[in-house]
Amino acid sequence: MKLHVLTLLFSIASLASFAQATGNFKGKILYQSTKQPVIGATVQIDHSQFGATTDTSGIFTLNNIPAGTYAVTISYIGFQTKNISEVVITPGKTYYSELEILEAVANLNEATVRAFKGENNLLTPVSTFSYSREEIFRNPGAQGDIMRALGSLPGVVSSGAQFSAIAARGQGTQDNVYMVDDIPMFNLSHLEAEGFNSGFNDPNGGRFSIFAPRIIDNVQFQNGGFDAVYGRKSSSYLALGIKEGNKETWSFAGQFDLLGATLIADGPISKKTSVFASGRYQNFALLQRVLDLQNPVSIGFGDYLIKTTTELNAKNKLSFIAMYNPERPRRSIEDIDPNYNINDDNSGGTMLFNHRGSKTLVGLNLRTLIDSKSYIKNVLYFRTSRVDNNFGNFTPSLNEEGMVLNPRHGRYEDDLRRIKNNQAEMGYRSVYTKRFNKVTFTAGIDAAMVNLDYERALKRVDTVYTFRRTDPRPGAGQYYQILNPAQYNSDFDNSAFNGSGYVAVSWKIADGFTLNPSIRYDYTGFTEQHTVSPRLSGSILLGDKQSVNFASGIYFQDAAFSDLAGQSAANKLKNERTFQNIVGYKYQFSGDLKLVVEGWHKQFDDVVVQPNRVQSYLNNNGTGYAYGADVSLTKRLSQSWYGTVSYSYMESKRDDHNGQGRYDYTFSVPHNFSLLGSYKPNNKWIFSGKFRYSTGRPADVYTLHSNVLGDPDMLRYSQEITEINGRRLPDYVSLDVRVDYNVPLKRGMFSAFVDLANINNQFNVNSEVFIPNTGNVYRVGLGMFPTFGVRVEL
Repeated sequence: MKLHVLTLLFSIASLASFAQATGNFKGKILYQSTKQPVIGATVQIDHSQFGATTDTSGIFTLNNIPAGTYAVTISYIGFQTKNISEVVITPGKTYYSELEILEAVANLNEATVRAFKGENNLLTPVSTFSYSREEIFRNPGAQGDIMRALGSLPGVVSSGAQFSAIAARGQGTQDNVYMVDDIPMFNLSHLEAEGFNSGFNDPNGGRFSIFAPRIIDNVQFQNGGFDAVYGRKSSSYLALGIKEGNKETWSFAGQFDLLGATLIADGPISKKTSVFASGRYQNFALLQRVLDLQNPVSIGFGDYLIKTTTELNAKNKLSFIAMYNPERPRRSIEDIDPNYNINDDNSGGTMLFNHRGSKTLVGLNLRTLIDSKSYIKNVLYFRTSRVDNNFGNFTPSLNEEGMVLNPRHGRYEDDLRRIKNNQAEMGYRSVYTKRFNKVTFTAGIDAAMVNLDYERALKRVDTVYTFRRTDPRPGAGQYYQILNPAQYNSDFDNSAFNGSGYVAVSWKIADGFTLNPSIRYDYTGFTEQHTVSPRLSGSILLGDKQSVNFASGIYFQDAAFSDLAGQSAANKLKNERTFQNIVGYKYQFSGDLKLVVEGWHKQFDDVVVQPNRVQSYLNNNGTGYAYGADVSLTKRLSQSWYGTVSYSYMESKRDDHNGQGRYDYTFSVPHNFSLLGSYKPNNKWIFSGKFRYSTGRPADVYTLHSNVLGDPDMLRYSQEITEINGRRLPDYVSLDVRVDYNVPLKRGMFSAFVDLANINNQFNVNSEVFIPNTGNVYRVGLGMFPTFGVRVEL
């Protein structure tokens, strides 16, 4: 039936198509360092007669271009040639974009090196990668999710098949700097199960990005070594640019797939103002039926966004953004079916939950050109994050094999634990940039007032059947722990001020030699701590195609709000410190093919650790280190195909100084390999594939104890951890395939796609959860994850 529906849709689209339909391409070229318009730059659609030169305002226009996807080259004497991999010309529409070009790094042949966004920038010489809007959407297995697309980059460890979060170079999913239109964000995903792990955070992060497909216009990712303009996190830097509204023509698009629907409106509302708006709702009921999952969980979330962009005058550009991202996952006793084996369940075991959460962001961003060599950005924002999670459990009657006879027989409760975590932040950023002859100077300040309203509550005394050998217990023969409300509960409602100041300089000492010293000061109100972070990066050209790049510096990371809120007034946590060193080599074989090799090392101090898993008390006794190397070969889309191949080696060790010694960190995955390719034989079809392999995640070594309560009528097992992360789960292997079909309409485009994640259907295990009822573990993971749908743009 599904095949007949897709065939009918393809047929309708073919009948409505117009082979000779045309559209237009218009844009504005700016100097990256000063944001001034570029006069006389050449814009050329590759392998065609379509070309133009920018006018006195930096504007260019190309008309009557046949519908299709094109590569575009922008060139200007003294600047790096810029290549845009995918410009999509839609019938009856004008594709509009503002583009920035970078100064040439030396006296090179400009045709030798083509720069993509953020690449070949002297201010970011190490570990910089980028994605365009189309590359994100077409990334196989990602379903348009930016966080899943990033999982194939070198040095990046995906937190699991069912998660939409990244861990970079030996650190965790909570350690990355996220900037959305220059506004700091701390969580970009839905369904982060706060409170799942015995009342504390799940280290794997969220499950799905808060950004619908085709919302993000550009991505810049730096895997460490970023300068002092960014802070309060220490691992990597991810900048996401939300698409600006089209200044020339309106378009309306709808995408309908297995998970839900997304609607987009994009166009001008006046001569000076454009708007981009989107709404998405996702519900997993249909997908769970397709996959025939046992005990399906009710999952629904939405993502709603509006962004306006206004050219106030020739010097001032103002953008406004508002986002609202609600979610509501839940699982009650009514969702549990009898006659399934509890040891094989992958839906949450005996846990019941009812979650309510939302994220809100409102921001203003004003860019002002002060003169021909300087500009300033002023950002004012307000963001909230609200979490209200209730956890319960049920004790079903089981037969000897672990088959559930009646989930409602015995005790069950919906509200054993509650986590409330409401955050609100009002912030302001001001960043000034001045361009001199051989120096670019940047200085800025950040100020934020943060309110944290946090509550963690346990209704009654509970029993914990997983414990470490060194955890205190009343008696040697007690092979379990008691979770006491007096040691677990927390109630915190307070506000604090965070302030930062930073200076960064990019100094072109000589042709081919650039140094970037920077320094950052932070004050963290909740910890009452002052920190100073000096950093240095640089680049040395070895010829017209080769360079050596390096970065070194100190990075301080704020303690998590939920960790701070759980402490007594006398226990002040400190900010964690990371000392990073990176050295790399880059070889540009051609304008669209480059090799990058990097080695790196990190030292961790003052790491927050939990001495006893049944107590809220935390301290900064942890230390650690990480090191590794990345190799990547990237072929960017310049004609009909592109691809990347990367390999990463990594070791990451931690020591909690609690008597158990050094251990592999949660995201210590020694070997990661990724191969991605995409081929477009014509303007209708696109075929993409991705293969990923990584070493299995670390897991604890444990001893099993039976009948720990001493009551055969209430049989319980316990898990005594004898070695933290002393073994590994099975290796991760996934083959993802995507096919896109596009047909131009009279005014617009019809698209259909099939995206199959893990088509080999290997059950990739992310973690294990102990089952006290049977003494077994159930493995949390995911097999094949399919989606398909259609998209119509009018």
